Amino acid sequence: MIAPRRFLPSIPSLLALEAVDRLGSASAAAEDLSLTQSAISRQLKQLEEQMGVDLIARDQMRMQLTPAGAGFAKEARAILTRLAQASVKLRANPDGGSFTLSILPSFGLHWLAPRLKDFAAAHPGITVNLHTHNLPFSFDAGTAQAAIHYGTRDWPGVEYLPLMPKHVLPVCAPGLMDGPVSSPAELLDYPLLHLETHPDCWEQWFHLHDVPAAKLRGMLFDQSSAMTQGAVHGLGVALLPDFLAENEIAQGRLALAMEGAAVSLGEYFLVWPADQAEEYPLIKFREWLLLQLEEK
Repeated sequence: MIAPRRFLPSIPSLLALEAVDRLGSASAAAEDLSLTQSAISRQLKQLEEQMGVDLIARDQMRMQLTPAGAGFAKEARAILTRLAQASVKLRANPDGGSFTLSILPSFGLHWLAPRLKDFAAAHPGITVNLHTHNLPFSFDAGTAQAAIHYGTRDWPGVEYLPLMPKHVLPVCAPGLMDGPVSSPAELLDYPLLHLETHPDCWEQWFHLHDVPAAKLRGMLFDQSSAMTQGAVHGLGVALLPDFLAENEIAQGRLALAMEGAAVSLGEYFLVWPADQAEEYPLIKFREWLLLQLEEK
């Protein structure tokens, strides 16, 4: 239930408060909002009277918010941002058939994105907007209604749809070694490339092959795409998802560093907040994803 109107400030007053907090002065806020300084002052005074709280510390030369005002401005900024994003989404999709999916760059761009054309054809009234992330985030603070997650069920406050295991292959530039090594332990003689968000992948891989390995060193990359380029240019051996490694191998840019089946180091999930579960676009996207997994 929405609060009584007396607790709902006007948008102009919230914009004035947010601008003063962000820019530090009434003159800068006025220029930012294309208003006069007196208009900014009136909006702030009106807001204080409505809330019954002092928001501005007026005993200083430089306009500064009180601690209560600064906290309220932070909340107002988040609300105004979400309202602006909702307005943009409404204009772009007047039928309301859209949602934002936050994706892991490697999985989203190399596995999911090539298949989205099929979703668009099957559901022309639904638009999927894509953002990227590397680590779990708060759905409350962001704009996404769902996300792709890798690892285990360690993202708090969400529901999960298991998608597939993450199968990885050790790959390197064709010229880095004479040919694939014959045993996993031999890879310890080569430089190993690591992913910042999952720095223990090599330790897990060696453990699954019964090879003692700890505190491994090597170059660190923030994304799989950057690590892939590092491997292509001969910087070392990388553990890449099979859907990414196989494409690079087919193009001759990378080669297997060791023969054998891909090893699973975790699982991909679709995750979403419980209060988004019954949103029509998300329901249709989940149903479509399940069909894709059956066909892959």
